[in-house]
Amino acid sequence: MTEQPTATGDRHRVRSLASAALLLAALLALPAPMLVVPARAEIATQYQLETDLTCQCGCGLTVHSCNHLNCGSGIPLKKEIAEHIAAGETREQILAHFQTKYGEKILSSPTTTGFNIAAWTVPFVAIALGGLLIGVVLVRWRRSTDAGETPSRTGDPAPSDDPALRARLERELDDLERRS
Repeated sequence: MTEQPTATGDRHRVRSLASAALLLAALLALPAPMLVVPARAEIATQYQLETDLTCQCGCGLTVHSCNHLNCGSGIPLKKEIAEHIAAGETREQILAHFQTKYGEKILSSPTTTGFNIAAWTVPFVAIALGGLLIGVVLVRWRRSTDAGETPSRTGDPAPSDDPALRARLERELDDLERRS
């Protein structure tokens, strides 16, 4: 003998799904920079710094990946990076030097300060709000079907057994037929 699902069981299942959707939305709402553990100051390698900086020749690649022969930007940047490493500067100090010299455009990845924080967080917030909206709509939709409500279609006239209205309808239909 199989048991039929009950309205209480359906409500419990909907609440569980809604709770899971809210939890997922909350996790997605966490900004990505909050999930990144800050690195301690360390002496960087030539390769690390070359991949952290964007070549200024216009190729759009990192200094390490620039494939232009005799690049007027990449080759001097590599030499300058080597000089800073030889001076014993940390990765953060070297990146700060290049950022001061060339601006934020030299960094191959955006910073998580100022306006850039919006670039990191807005997509996650939008996804979370969308998930929350979908969850709320599904819960309300499920509740309306559980309560036995049927969505009403607009434009459908309500059935009427009023004899006065029926007589008026007959008169107007007769008048319409005579005019045409």
